[in-house]
Amino acid sequence: MMNISDLPSRVSDRLLQPYWDHLLFHHLPLISSPFFPVLLAFSSYVLFSIPFSVLDLLGERVPLFHQYKIQPGRQPTSGMMAKSFMAALYNHIFFVLPSVIISTFFLPAPLLPKDAPTLYEVFIDGLAVLLLFDTQYYIWHFIHHKHPQLYRWVHAIHHEYMAPFSWSTEQLSIPELMTVGFWSNLDPILFKCHPLTIWNITVFSIWMSVEDHIGYDLPWTLNHLVPFGLLGGAPAHDMHHQRPSSNYAPFFSHWDRIFGTAVPLKKKLPRL
Repeated sequence: MMNISDLPSRVSDRLLQPYWDHLLFHHLPLISSPFFPVLLAFSSYVLFSIPFSVLDLLGERVPLFHQYKIQPGRQPTSGMMAKSFMAALYNHIFFVLPSVIISTFFLPAPLLPKDAPTLYEVFIDGLAVLLLFDTQYYIWHFIHHKHPQLYRWVHAIHHEYMAPFSWSTEQLSIPELMTVGFWSNLDPILFKCHPLTIWNITVFSIWMSVEDHIGYDLPWTLNHLVPFGLLGGAPAHDMHHQRPSSNYAPFFSHWDRIFGTAVPLKKKLPRL
């Protein structure tokens, strides 16, 4: 006989099943395609970046948002935005998509499970993947800033601009892009994540990455909503672009605190 206290968990277990059934029944060719994760990731990057690029182009004409600009004297131009976007598009067309095509010859087509994950699994598995990736990138990032040749050959392209903006999120060299892509694909496999969990992680991590680069310390961003300063957000990453020997972690703040590389955001720079 089922205990009445089990009812909330049972309801939670079934919550995502109708949505998953809908995807399997109506969109199976799309979600089973090896190109779907790439499409999901790149489209998320574009959709999340557009609103902030509009804010950047409007600038002082929208004082409600411009007052939160971290470096108001360094405003990205449309040319800078186009350059960053084209770099990301070039990398995906000439490196990411060919990598996916090549992998289809060596890896079996994934079989999508009939059962949806529970909300608990989505949250716990997603958090585990984000924490692992945060650790991997912290180490990688630290090493590439401490080794002059590695920095110049691999990571310097991401530091072209002292004031980051949304489109610069994916202005990466090919080695950095492939490294990030390798971890992004491997980590969910290590934790045996459900495909729906993986897709949620993909979208959420890209949102966090774009939010890190927007150049605005908005009061409703995740670093303000999540308590105890657990997330660095745009202030931490903006500070990293101003002072590259600080704030190496992509999302969380614990590694920078533990190893003494956390540096708080300076006051807004004066207008140039």
